[in-house]
Amino acid sequence: MNCPCSSGKLYENCCQPFHLGKKNAPTAEALMRSRFSAFAIPNGEYLMETTLPKKRKLHHKKDLQEWGEINEWTKLEIIKTPTFNQVEFKAYYNDENGKPQIHHELSDFQEIDQRWYYVSGEFSD
Repeated sequence: MNCPCSSGKLYENCCQPFHLGKKNAPTAEALMRSRFSAFAIPNGEYLMETTLPKKRKLHHKKDLQEWGEINEWTKLEIIKTPTFNQVEFKAYYNDENGKPQIHHELSDFQEIDQRWYYVSGEFSD
């Protein structure tokens, strides 16, 4: 299957090794792509594991899993990576009513011990 992150690669050669814990995402953008794929699959456990540990209390695995399940994730567009630890993206999906939606965000990431984590995001229209 093609990877949900819109990389053009097969899932097994793209985000799957990150989801299975065989490799860590090497860049903030790679982590962003793998997190999008984790919503599409869905894989709430991976989404929690890749959230900065001190920020995890702000999220719930069940909610992340459900948001992945109730939406159909169709495309990821990387707009730009303004710094090595930021990624601006648009996530395209159809909501639970089948209505097309776009989630536009500038996300911040942090690398700790050679592993990237999602910190927070600023939403755009």
